[in-house]
Amino acid sequence: MSKQKPKNLADYVEPLYMNRLQGRMLRLPAPANKTSEILFVYGHHASLERIFGFAEALNRYGAVTVPDLPGFGGMGSFYKIGMKPTLDNLADYLAAFIKLRYKHRRLKIIGMSFGFTVVTKMLQKHPDIAQKVDLLVSVVGFTHRDDFVFKHRTYLAMRYGASLFSNRLPAWIASRFFLRPAFIRATYHRVADKHTKLYDADDAERERRIDFEIGLWRSNDIRTYMDTLVSMLTLDLCTASVGLPVHHVAVIPDRYFDNAIVEQHMRIVFNDFNMVTSSMKGHAATVVATAKDVAPFFPRKIRTLLNS
Repeated sequence: MSKQKPKNLADYVEPLYMNRLQGRMLRLPAPANKTSEILFVYGHHASLERIFGFAEALNRYGAVTVPDLPGFGGMGSFYKIGMKPTLDNLADYLAAFIKLRYKHRRLKIIGMSFGFTVVTKMLQKHPDIAQKVDLLVSVVGFTHRDDFVFKHRTYLAMRYGASLFSNRLPAWIASRFFLRPAFIRATYHRVADKHTKLYDADDAERERRIDFEIGLWRSNDIRTYMDTLVSMLTLDLCTASVGLPVHHVAVIPDRYFDNAIVEQHMRIVFNDFNMVTSSMKGHAATVVATAKDVAPFFPRKIRTLLNS
């Protein structure tokens, strides 16, 4: 990839108001001689700040738009308007955003991890949008609960723990006591030597990454986080098809997913499946990743498709 001068995030963030909810949207205009519109939908534990490096990397191939979804990145949650953050509601919200933002324009969609799950559900429910998509890319995405590689005991603890904390009172207790900066910092320090986001950093870098994690945990709505975690752990999108091919970027090893099972399920959902292996060493980059850091998530084949 050619070198590009680093951008300042604040210069490209715009307010986003939809369905009585306030959030933000990242918008990077297309470089010279590029006309593609690229929509990037980020994953579960993320924000515009965390994925800015991804947006910069994609900006080489066209205009990039990254919206917050309700309950993510500091945006108000569906609970504020009397709704639940179900996968259906998130998919409908994303569909409304696309119809408002792109109207008659064609686009390329890249979904990362849970973001790709929302994209898939949206395309299943709104096939008219699928007809205007020129390229669909999954970056470590998934479509079924059996894609996960968790041990059964771990799965049950996550599944029912998340269900508990998706309720109002337990979520309030978690936000008041467990999501305090001191508690989060102490927790990360305790596991730092083995944590995939921290083990390779020196003391100063660890503190910087932990500070970022504190911001993520406190900006994202905890009830939405837990409710959508339940959706992930009970997921089955193999009941409806999408009339598009998918290009799936996998990492080896992925501590969350079995790539062979992911492929089996995606072949059921999409009319064609192409897998490209990334040289990344884990499911996600660090929380403060630059465009250079995330470049391996877009191997040559994906870059060629983005550039077409």
